[in-house]
Amino acid sequence: MSFNWHSDQLTRDTPVCKDYRNTQNVRRFMVEHCGDNFKFDRDFMAWIRDGAPKTLGDAVDEWLLRNRDDR
Repeated sequence: MSFNWHSDQLTRDTPVCKDYRNTQNVRRFMVEHCGDNFKFDRDFMAWIRDGAPKTLGDAVDEWLLRNRDDR
């Protein structure tokens, strides 16, 4: 059975796999970990989908790194 990005529990260890979906569940997770200024942009989405192995924790860390001056 595949992961349900809409309703399954997300953690920093959740792998970002080829069936990743940008859902409200993911957005809530990212806002919780990155703050209210979190937003998806094209460059960040391209990084998420670049095929390299990563987790949602990696995504949080990358977004915070890219936006450290915006917080």
